[in-house]
Amino acid sequence: MSHLEKLQEWLSSNNYQIGYVSDYKNIQYYTGFASDPVERTLALLVFADQDPFIFAPALEVEAVKEIGWKYPVYGYLDHENPYEIIKHQILQRIKAPVRWAIEKNNLNVARFEQLHEKFPQSEFNGNLTPIIERERLIKTPAEIEKLKIAGKWADFAFKVGFNALSTHRTEQDVVAEIEYALKKKGITHTSFDTIVQSGTNAAEPHGAPKPDYIQKNKLTLFDLGVVYQGYISDASRTVAFGEIDQKTKDIYQVCLEAQLTAQAAAKPGMRAAELDKIARDIISNAGFGEYFIHRLGHGMGQSEHEFPSIMEGNNLELQPGMCFSIEPGIYIPGIAGVRIEDCVHVTENGVEPFTHTNKDLRVLPIK
Repeated sequence: MSHLEKLQEWLSSNNYQIGYVSDYKNIQYYTGFASDPVERTLALLVFADQDPFIFAPALEVEAVKEIGWKYPVYGYLDHENPYEIIKHQILQRIKAPVRWAIEKNNLNVARFEQLHEKFPQSEFNGNLTPIIERERLIKTPAEIEKLKIAGKWADFAFKVGFNALSTHRTEQDVVAEIEYALKKKGITHTSFDTIVQSGTNAAEPHGAPKPDYIQKNKLTLFDLGVVYQGYISDASRTVAFGEIDQKTKDIYQVCLEAQLTAQAAAKPGMRAAELDKIARDIISNAGFGEYFIHRLGHGMGQSEHEFPSIMEGNNLELQPGMCFSIEPGIYIPGIAGVRIEDCVHVTENGVEPFTHTNKDLRVLPIK
């Protein structure tokens, strides 16, 4: 049964007539069509007992057809009211639609109000968000193969980035080297904005690369990933550019122990909160607990951040086919930042990573 058929079955079983999928990443998951519509309207309309259709900006209609979408696709011009056209197409199929399911975590208020205005007698009580999250949670073998290939390209990107470190280059220069090398290999999109942070800049977990030169005898943090056939990689490594002091080495080793221990411990039947605690206890017991300021991990697949969160309070049981990051970090303002991350998939016995760049402290020569 396809992903789309599963969604139709859920609608039918729960007596919903229409499912309105608004998140463009979820539309990609169900249809194979990948596009961020930005301010325009893109939607997938799924019916319990009829064929679905895609509604898209007119400039995307041919692209939808090119992917082999076998059901109808309708477009609209910028001056047209998209919800009037959606209404017309729905009424061709259902004369008096009442029971809808929508993505409550995605559909914004303005667009919901336009839908409600066109269908004032309808009830929008169904919530597709948890249903789609659960469906995307377990990856198929074909999806895992794509994630593995994306992981190989992340390993390639690390190699390029490590070789690009130089006191004559800025963080932004190194990012440019990485992304240029990927594009020359045919990898046109990264999973997110590539991060390279040198020295104390790495103490900002979500900081952007700066026009600051790479610092010698300091750590440099890399966080990167690529998109391969709609599936992503996401990994972090922290390396020493020249010799670093003992305190910084100690910080690195604690973070490494937390990452390796958690990755080795992860297995089916374990709770997400248990896995977070394994890594967090190691960092806390070493005296750095206050500097580990985010969850241990997040789901991944077609998006770099998916359900579930690997964190305290989440008692979700790990199952084969789940994919998520294991990324402890220690961020001490004014001193250093370390993050070590692999994304993994759960097997019958444990987990396997998608990236394989060595995680032992790497000391690179100053250039």
